[in-house]
Amino acid sequence: MSVLDNNLGRSERLNMAHLKTLNLLAALLSVFILYSPTAQADKLYVAGGCFWCVEADFERVKGVREVSSGFSGGDVAKPSYKQVTNGGTGHREAVEIDFDPSVISRATLINMFLRSIDPTDEGGQFCDRGFGYSSAIYFANNQEKAIAQREVKNASIALGQKIVTPVVAFKNFYKAEDYHQDYYKGSKLILTRFGPRTQASAYKKYREACGRDRRVKELWGPAAPFAK
Repeated sequence: MSVLDNNLGRSERLNMAHLKTLNLLAALLSVFILYSPTAQADKLYVAGGCFWCVEADFERVKGVREVSSGFSGGDVAKPSYKQVTNGGTGHREAVEIDFDPSVISRATLINMFLRSIDPTDEGGQFCDRGFGYSSAIYFANNQEKAIAQREVKNASIALGQKIVTPVVAFKNFYKAEDYHQDYYKGSKLILTRFGPRTQASAYKKYREACGRDRRVKELWGPAAPFAK
């Protein structure tokens, strides 16, 4: 083999190796884009009474990536749960729903939300009373506002009653303390009025005692997406 042939063979091998490297990088980039948390991501903020319950409901919806419990709409920065429940902060218990709009739409989520609460009650939700437990749908722009208003109108027609859940301009959202996140499936043992219970067990007892599912079924019947 001549020196020229040898050099050509080496060049071809280098080119093939370079091509394989480029193909690998392209494949890795496509995977990153597909699975990146920022790809096809959107957020919906709603208040529906006890945030444990709203979080538990929506975390089982296909297309929802994560739901966080927190507080929204008030003037106090980074409030504690105790501050909000004591009143005077202007915050409602709320959730942040992180979802993939290519799988489920904002309109569908709002449709499900309205049918998972009592949107005719402006004094709270179920056994939890007061402004901090009242319902709301938050919007960040005119498009989100129009979607929410349309879904409220459709829900009112479907229910045959006036919907009092307001569509409110988004102002802020502060996550609640860590122990409130995923409370409905927590394993930590706590002391409750029912005696020592895991968080998950206490949550189930609370939800049943509060009458949430009973009232939702009474209002919405088979249209209720989560009430058992």
